[in-house]
Amino acid sequence: MPRFDPHSWCDGDQPRQRHLDLDLTVDFDARTLAGRVRIHLADPSEGPLDLDGRDLVIESVKTQDGADIAWSVAETEAVRGDRLRLDLPTGTDVIEIVYQTAPGALALGWLEPQQTAGGEHPFLFSQCQPIHARTMVPCQDTPRHRVSYDAAINVPAPLRAVMSAGDAGHEESDGRSTWRFHMPQAIPTYLLALAVGNLAKEDLGPRSCVYAEPETLEKSAWEFAEVDGMITSAEKLFGPYEWDRFDLLVMPPAFPYGGMENPRLTFLTPTLIAGDRSQVNVVAHELAHSWTGNLVTNATMNDFWLNEGFTVYAERRILEEIYGAEYADLQGVVRRNALQVNLDQFGKGSEYTRLRTDLAGVDPDEVYSLVPYEKGAQFVLLLEDAVGRPRFDEFLLDYIKTFRFQSITTDEFLEFLELKLPGVYMQIQGPRWVEEPDMPDNELPINATKVEKLRELAAGWNDGARPDPSLRDEWSPTEWQLYLQDLPRQMGDADCQWLDETFDLTKQGNYEVLVEWLTIAAGSNYGPVMPRVREVLTDVGRMKYLKPLYLALMTHDEGKVFAREVFAAVSDSYHPLSKGSVAGMLAG
Repeated sequence: MPRFDPHSWCDGDQPRQRHLDLDLTVDFDARTLAGRVRIHLADPSEGPLDLDGRDLVIESVKTQDGADIAWSVAETEAVRGDRLRLDLPTGTDVIEIVYQTAPGALALGWLEPQQTAGGEHPFLFSQCQPIHARTMVPCQDTPRHRVSYDAAINVPAPLRAVMSAGDAGHEESDGRSTWRFHMPQAIPTYLLALAVGNLAKEDLGPRSCVYAEPETLEKSAWEFAEVDGMITSAEKLFGPYEWDRFDLLVMPPAFPYGGMENPRLTFLTPTLIAGDRSQVNVVAHELAHSWTGNLVTNATMNDFWLNEGFTVYAERRILEEIYGAEYADLQGVVRRNALQVNLDQFGKGSEYTRLRTDLAGVDPDEVYSLVPYEKGAQFVLLLEDAVGRPRFDEFLLDYIKTFRFQSITTDEFLEFLELKLPGVYMQIQGPRWVEEPDMPDNELPINATKVEKLRELAAGWNDGARPDPSLRDEWSPTEWQLYLQDLPRQMGDADCQWLDETFDLTKQGNYEVLVEWLTIAAGSNYGPVMPRVREVLTDVGRMKYLKPLYLALMTHDEGKVFAREVFAAVSDSYHPLSKGSVAGMLAG
């Protein structure tokens, strides 16, 4: 069987991993994890076994009986990393590898004390998606081969370790603490997650709590106080929640994403702490992954739309259930606008605007976009529209039940779709969505009266149309975001000044609104906002905000100088993924 995952050295004819035992020591000074992993195989095996790794220092490889296993780095590629070739003796069912990570491991973000809210202790967090678990642990780093795991993480006291697993207790000795974890449910390796820092916790409900630095815990607990009710609402739609707990970890600002759906411990950016619960949609998205993504998972990154397209659809259903259809529709328009930006950046006909992609030799981080999210969700909405919501809900529950704790390909999904809803795929012109680039012309419009009024007002800007100052406190953050998205990307100083002074946009605490405004102002070279732009670029590591701000600055000469100067000063505080992405933008 050929290698089935273009981003893994895993060979389908070789033994499969089923469970990992991790025993690791965290060294903040060296910026490494060191220890061992025991890889339990599905069956006693012999012969060649290829594992994924990247820049790992391997000290020894042994069987369960302590016999040496011959190994080598058989091959290295820029995208896939190192092929660790093991030659297993007969009857091998456990492999113990003693190793150490590299200081620059892509999965690991190391923060100095001054980069945290408290300013006294360092912080470590992992980000293994899409293909970075191999920089943290040698394994079959493909979503197709799911694993359960146990872990013991040794850290300096008084720091706390948390993982995407159940808490199995801890003990302290000689100024250090060992935190233990047990994860009985099988997960893809990209959902291995670890964080270490000065963390406190507060319960939110019987199935959820929030972890955060003590300085941000109270605000975090208030912001996410309604999460247990959200779980109940989601269960009405998608069936039982099968991960026992839905705990949250509010990350330091350097976290590169809005959220990461690590089971049992969702990571969240602190930019969600707006003080008004206005960014709850991100939590709904990560919760939805508990069914569409974590429970039913894409087999490879070529099938990533199965995770994100279904999850965006599920997120909107959760928001509709809790806040009503109008709120869900407004969020849908915001994201459709953001999708168009990505489509324009790729250009018409780009292969990266297909749902089923061919990413052999391509780093998934380099082509990351909203296409699998929003185009995928539009495809799912078309399926629902074609058969009606009651019938589609039955299909969705059947889909989740059939493939629970499995990782599937696009072909496997389409076979199931044809079996359960025969003819619907061709009825909605499915091949145009899944196999062809760009957006087909049969996407469903979102009919929201508020949106049309906002767009009409924004379209009249150059003709003198202005929002009434009274709307400053009447519009929701989502309405402000939609209005700003439709305004000209470049304005004169007088227009920028009027908008800012009338509506206090530069003082916004909601980052969705703030960054929309700053993107316009920075692209317009409006000087008074530059201190705030510098502040955001310094304090925030979320790529969703860094990219548009840096891109706006790069549209004029003064902005280019400013962008490169700020990046040189603060880039070491960014996660490696964010740093690399921005560096590529500024090189042009």
